[in-house]
Amino acid sequence: MFNLYQFLIYIFVTAYTPGPNNIMSLSNAVRYGFKKSFPFNLGILAGFSIVMLFCTLLSAIIFSYIHQAKIFMQVIGASYMLYLAWKTWKSSAEIELQETKGASFASGMALQFINPKIYIYAVTAMSTYILPHFDSISALVGFALFLAFVGFTGSVAWSTFGSTFRKILTNYSNIVNPILALLLIYCAVSLFL
Repeated sequence: MFNLYQFLIYIFVTAYTPGPNNIMSLSNAVRYGFKKSFPFNLGILAGFSIVMLFCTLLSAIIFSYIHQAKIFMQVIGASYMLYLAWKTWKSSAEIELQETKGASFASGMALQFINPKIYIYAVTAMSTYILPHFDSISALVGFALFLAFVGFTGSVAWSTFGSTFRKILTNYSNIVNPILALLLIYCAVSLFL
């Protein structure tokens, strides 16, 4: 029997905990404000939806091969997260409010294709909660889009936090950015634990 309660706990905890999307959403909102960072979040939604649909298809058709691809995705994803951590740490002394430009839709979308957290999120949700109980194409597509939407709400929540506390986070960037960088490093390392 499909356990909706456990499913919802899993997806909301996963979507709202630190990861590349959420940390970059927070960082962009601090730098550009909520409105100018929102295209990045829309890019997250678009890319997230594509990745969710892809992972759903992959999980449903060739799930046995995913384990072999997992290490490849972990190495690429961890490398990218370490790069983001380095950029975040490096910017701690030079952060300033940037009013003339914003975070792009394309960068938010591109991040999804190398974000291992959402692949793990999708494959785990599909294999543990959804595929044992549902097999119709419409149900699987619906769940994939729902997973993407919940992930999007997580990144928007982090953007809202970043823009709301923009002044404080900017004034204390020498403390905040290293913490964000360390969270990204933790995310990268935790892929292998």
